[in-house]
Amino acid sequence: MATAILRGPSSSSILIMIIILLSMSRISNARTHYHKHKSGHKHGVDNPNYISHPPAASPAEPPSSSDHLRNTSSPEPPCVFNVRDFGAIGNGNSDDTQAFRAAWKTACAVESAVLLVPDGVFMVTSTIFSGPCQRGLVFQVDGVLMPPDGPDCWPASDSRRQWIVFYRADGMTLRGEGTIEGNGEEWWNLPCKPHRGPNGSTLPGPCDSPALIRFFLSYNVTVKDLRIENSPQFHIKFDGCEGVHIEGLSINSPAFSPNTDGIHIENTKSVAIYNSVIRNGDDCISIGPGCSHAIIENVTCGPGHGISIGSLGVHNSQACVSNITVRNARIKNSDNGVRIKTWQGGTGSVSSISFENILMDNVRNCIMIDQYYCLSKQCMNQTSAVYVSDVSYTNIKGTYDVKSPPIHFACSDTIACTDITLSEVELLPFEGEMVDDPFCWNAYGVLQTLTIPPIYCLQEGRPESLQEKLITGC
Repeated sequence: MATAILRGPSSSSILIMIIILLSMSRISNARTHYHKHKSGHKHGVDNPNYISHPPAASPAEPPSSSDHLRNTSSPEPPCVFNVRDFGAIGNGNSDDTQAFRAAWKTACAVESAVLLVPDGVFMVTSTIFSGPCQRGLVFQVDGVLMPPDGPDCWPASDSRRQWIVFYRADGMTLRGEGTIEGNGEEWWNLPCKPHRGPNGSTLPGPCDSPALIRFFLSYNVTVKDLRIENSPQFHIKFDGCEGVHIEGLSINSPAFSPNTDGIHIENTKSVAIYNSVIRNGDDCISIGPGCSHAIIENVTCGPGHGISIGSLGVHNSQACVSNITVRNARIKNSDNGVRIKTWQGGTGSVSSISFENILMDNVRNCIMIDQYYCLSKQCMNQTSAVYVSDVSYTNIKGTYDVKSPPIHFACSDTIACTDITLSEVELLPFEGEMVDDPFCWNAYGVLQTLTIPPIYCLQEGRPESLQEKLITGC
């Protein structure tokens, strides 16, 4: 009997043990599979309330093996703060300002929060949404957000220069599938607006109109996938910001709407504007003083006044702009194409500017440097000027309106424009006969290829007196 006990298990016993272990493994896997499906979320059109997660920040150091064992579940969804839960009505008539302010205050204090503007029409008065907030805040507009209807409905205590301001909103994203509606028509028709007074005149007096959206002193901000329309003045502007990403915007206002720049940046660095369509009554994109390292790509403009650097140097001020690239753009039915505009009497410089792969479609003033910019006939000729240098135009093709020569370089009498480069420039009349008389004044540069129309007026080399006079301060 002792010998029988010391012998190993029989083959039948081993087989039974293997079957039991395999059965237990299948049960465990089935339970795990069921748990994952039960806790998952539906995405896209299957769940209209789904809001995509902001990208997670990279960890400071790789997790340990014990962390991996403890964190096997999916990340928690973001905290969503619906403005309706804070008292917003969303009927287009009620004042929802206080509800938005309360929702902002709450969402601002929570990491990766979403302030949700759902379906509906929400009217709010001029408001400053102040940070700093916890990281990852998303302001998501899926309904319609709008200001009061015109200057007569504007609260007397509110600023008439801005509507929605995001102040110190570092790391914030403004996005959504909805519309920010500016209700700008009554502002455009004020008699102080250009040619809106009696008999087409412009009356004197204060003429403040609010910019629709403003980011002020904010870092690493994103604006994407929104429709913004009918602003009283600028549609969206960035002032004193750094690290701005704009993508997928649709900006729309009538061609006759005055001062309705689409995107305006000033005193702002490291800007990327991609894949957007802008139709408005002023500059499609305007770049003011203090801007550097900006790229504008795959943007369609028009009608409007084209893509402009400036105006710069107003009231004898200093302006510094550098490292701006515009490429793969289309400009159509516009008063201007790509333009640099400065006032006389200013100081500073515009340098390292590249316009490349741009299609013009029925555009006046396709390529323009204007150092005599003036809004009236009262501007006097002055000796100081913003220095313009290192500007390249590459693969600029299409059609122009024959009312003006397609190329216009009007540089300061005292400080020439230098290092202008043109390559593969081919501009033909949209209709009518070719205007083959480009204008150049005190402009120096080089033609790397033959151009259409021919540009014989560009001077070679550099003026000898330039270094003696030039003090940019940039």
